[in-house]
Amino acid sequence: MRRRDFAFWLALSSLAAACRSEATPTPNAGAVPTISPTPASSPVPVATPTATPPPATLGPTPTAQRTLTVALYFLRQEKLAVARRAVGETPRIGTAALQELLAGPTDQEISFGLSTEIPPGTRLNDLAIADGVATVDLSADFAAGGGAFSMQARVAQVVFTLTQFSSVRAVRFRLDGQPVSAIGGEGVVVEPPPSRADFEDLLPLIFVEVPGPGEAVTSPLRVAGSANTFEATFMVRLSTVEGAVLYEEPAMATSGSGTRGTFDLTIPFVVSQPVDGILRLWEYSAKDGSEVNIVEIPLRLVP
Repeated sequence: MRRRDFAFWLALSSLAAACRSEATPTPNAGAVPTISPTPASSPVPVATPTATPPPATLGPTPTAQRTLTVALYFLRQEKLAVARRAVGETPRIGTAALQELLAGPTDQEISFGLSTEIPPGTRLNDLAIADGVATVDLSADFAAGGGAFSMQARVAQVVFTLTQFSSVRAVRFRLDGQPVSAIGGEGVVVEPPPSRADFEDLLPLIFVEVPGPGEAVTSPLRVAGSANTFEATFMVRLSTVEGAVLYEEPAMATSGSGTRGTFDLTIPFVVSQPVDGILRLWEYSAKDGSEVNIVEIPLRLVP
């Protein structure tokens, strides 16, 4: 064989050997390779990650606690008045409402004219509800100090706060575990258990239970409560604090002229941005046409 032919044959043999050494196919881009099980005694190779893993988290992501709004019955100008607060959702909503009531009005509620006759330091020992009667056990501080009006008012505050719930019609009182038939030296009778009807003289002639002062409200605004006005009629106005009237119409309760009736109104309004507003209810005097029995509730009006 000539030297030139031998060199050509040697080069061709080397090329064939190189082709046989690349016989394993290369995966397509993006394909997931199959990995054979590795014996436990052999070290497991760790692949270099192609993307940054998400940050580790410690347990589930916390969610915002759901809340419920409860009515608290305080006093304004020696008549019952309502504040409304959000409390954490709980199956013992009556207990939560009473604890808020015993804490007294907030600074903002005080600025709205609300006060309480329940003595500071009064504690809730227990609350049980059965057959439409709530049995509330308060510390003896509840009966301390105050005259006839104060005793009647503090009992009414508890009764109204608990009877906002459909499961309660009346309230039985205990002090430090002992049943009582009267509260305080003035002897406000609490046996049989009193209901809302026992405190008619503590209600203003126009009594608004919804909304409460300082609430942020959207349209349509619900206005509910009770009234004892001439021929059951009264006026309702919603305006901004600057005086722009957003709504003004007459309204009517289910009864009046000596008999208290209820009302539940829906008031539409339009604002382009959050503004402070005033809900005003009143009746015209049958004697001289002047505005009487005026109730004003500051609100935050939200689009």
